[in-house]
Amino acid sequence: MEISDHGKTLQDKLHILADAAKYDVSCTSSGSDRRGKKGFLGNTSAAGICHSFAADGHCISLLKILLSNECIYNCRYCVNRADNDRPRATFTPEEVCTLVVEFYRRNYIEGLFLSSGVVKSPAHTMELLYRTLLLLRTKYRFNGYIHVKAIPGAPEELVFQTGCLADRMSVNIELPTQEGLRLLAPNKNPGSLVRPMQLIREGIVSHRLSIGKDANMERAAGNRYLRHSIFQENPYLTASAPASLPLTGGSAFSAPASSRIQVPSFVEGGDASFVPAGQSTQMIVGATGETDLELLTVTQRLYQQYDLKRVFFSAYVPLNEDAALPDPGTAPPLLREHRLYQADWLLRYYGFHAGELLSQDRPNFNVLIDPKCDWALRHLERFPVEIRTASYEDLLRVPGIGVKSARRIVKARRHGSLTFEHLKKMRVVLKRAQYFITCGGKMLHRIPIEEDYITRRLTCGSQAENWEISHPQTYRQLSLFDDFHLDGEVSVEDAAKSLSGQL
Repeated sequence: MEISDHGKTLQDKLHILADAAKYDVSCTSSGSDRRGKKGFLGNTSAAGICHSFAADGHCISLLKILLSNECIYNCRYCVNRADNDRPRATFTPEEVCTLVVEFYRRNYIEGLFLSSGVVKSPAHTMELLYRTLLLLRTKYRFNGYIHVKAIPGAPEELVFQTGCLADRMSVNIELPTQEGLRLLAPNKNPGSLVRPMQLIREGIVSHRLSIGKDANMERAAGNRYLRHSIFQENPYLTASAPASLPLTGGSAFSAPASSRIQVPSFVEGGDASFVPAGQSTQMIVGATGETDLELLTVTQRLYQQYDLKRVFFSAYVPLNEDAALPDPGTAPPLLREHRLYQADWLLRYYGFHAGELLSQDRPNFNVLIDPKCDWALRHLERFPVEIRTASYEDLLRVPGIGVKSARRIVKARRHGSLTFEHLKKMRVVLKRAQYFITCGGKMLHRIPIEEDYITRRLTCGSQAENWEISHPQTYRQLSLFDDFHLDGEVSVEDAAKSLSGQL
């Protein structure tokens, strides 16, 4: 077995760097559709990228590793920060390629998620990531899905060249306010965080135009039924956000029109693509004192200005002893993370804006109920909604009615009067919707439209679910080295040992 990196074997490195990657949640495999090619390994079609998730929601279909857990920065929240006494390791580009190809051939993975600490310098780290992807795509002819991190502060040419090889790229801003960055990550410049996001955005737009598509086609397609979604109007371009938020004036998290980046032109009709699955980012929840309103306002601005596919939220797991952080042993705010993901869905698909869901007077969600119910209870003057006449946009704002149910209602009521029995067949969740709708002017039951009463009824039925989310004693992200056996099958650990013996 090959020995390298201060006596560490490749299996030793895999143990260290697979474990070190588990705190990065900005990892999904959707959005890219590249079919298999003769002479190439892998593909990104539905059969090639399986949407497999562990019980805690983390994707396990990708080989999820760090190129290195060495880092020149000393971010106080990060387990891999420079002054932490931890085992360190760094893969070579060839080692990553060998792992990806061999694990793929054994059907353990469908693609690669590759991040890294900052080794020596951002430029050096980005060059290593680029060389890894270049080897995978050319020498090893790997055609599968690759998600790679762009390193803030790296040369823009390297970021762009890497984007031509990857399916998805992400730049984690981690902390949504400049105050939080100054407190916990003083080595990081907010401007350097958004610069690669701007470059990726411009590259995606350039490629869309080169193949004859509209620059904002994906936004328009995803919200074609909504007139006032965050993707079709940007109130922050004409009105200032609240003064306490980090996105006012010339904030580094904003992208002034004058700061457009010139990217190389794509050859019209060529095969080259640029980050076809889009870009994403991650924000840590609970390490600093930001409110839900601040988190969602930053999320909305990121979608509007950087054309992001996803913003991921990561409940902070206290691992470092630091006076500025929650004490080790403090439970991660998993239920709050869950509510923020639900609110993110409302921003992207239900036509809500951050300033509607929350306000300066009530800047945080009631974690005991979902964000749409929380919003509805704050705006009872808009309810009940008459199912037979309400617009599609108003139906989407009713708790218990989703996108598919709203479309079914609009279509079905053209052919007759709807009843509550019809709504059940359309899979409307009447357990929530019954408090906010009428059919033919009548409610399902005689229910007072009163906030405290409805809140008690809604929270009563969701206590067990909330407990499971907040107390996942038996849930954790799966490891490549978990020792479990199924009906006599070989364990993943044994398979990894077998694999490493051949490397």
